[in-house]
Amino acid sequence: MGHLPTYRYLELFDKAAYHFLAELGADFSRSDFGFADVRHEIDYLAEVRAGALLLVRSWLLAVGRSSLRCRSTLTNVREGTLHARIETVTVYFDLVRRASAALPTDFTRRAEGYLAPDDGEKAK
Repeated sequence: MGHLPTYRYLELFDKAAYHFLAELGADFSRSDFGFADVRHEIDYLAEVRAGALLLVRSWLLAVGRSSLRCRSTLTNVREGTLHARIETVTVYFDLVRRASAALPTDFTRRAEGYLAPDDGEKAK
């Protein structure tokens, strides 16, 4: 139909989340711990037409004992149009016990340095 289907929005946001978690210091080489998204809230604001050049930006809104709350936006680079926004809660997860786990201290310390002012809309 000449536009980005809704399932692709989540794919773009998910790929960007891996990059953001790596920037925060996530260690994806471990096989016993990982991250699990437990909540997504997406606002579809404008249709993405075929061929659009897109940029995903992410901000950290909160760091808890075992979870992170992030906001990401999907923007058209050429037009500046904000196409979608997602707020995600991601839990650090013990893959052996199948339960949430406390975020590593060094990860939490680094992540706190990425907290966005206010609600993250004005963060760079």
